[in-house]
Amino acid sequence: MEDNIFAKIGRGDITVETIYEDAHVIAFRDVNPQAPVHALVIPKKPVENVLALTPADRELAGAVLLAAAEVARRLGVAETGVRIVFNAGADAGQSVPHLHAHVLGGRKLAWPPG
Repeated sequence: MEDNIFAKIGRGDITVETIYEDAHVIAFRDVNPQAPVHALVIPKKPVENVLALTPADRELAGAVLLAAAEVARRLGVAETGVRIVFNAGADAGQSVPHLHAHVLGGRKLAWPPG
């Protein structure tokens, strides 16, 4: 798990154009956007997905959510609406085994999602 692309980005081995970064997380645009605005927020600490979080990860989990909200504001979709999605496992569509939040917006999003 620690050698996937998000782990490498979190460690700084791969550079991305950051939208937001702090001590816990880094956010950047998705290379395969599913909406006009599609960014990812990843923790720098390797965690497989939201189901792998433990009580010791409370601060990290909060940092991911707060960063997703800040990304929505910075990308101009906070006022019109944003969807923040966590996929956990293959059946949910998680393709990289590293916790990440999708920040989607910029158009009316359908429900249910798929």
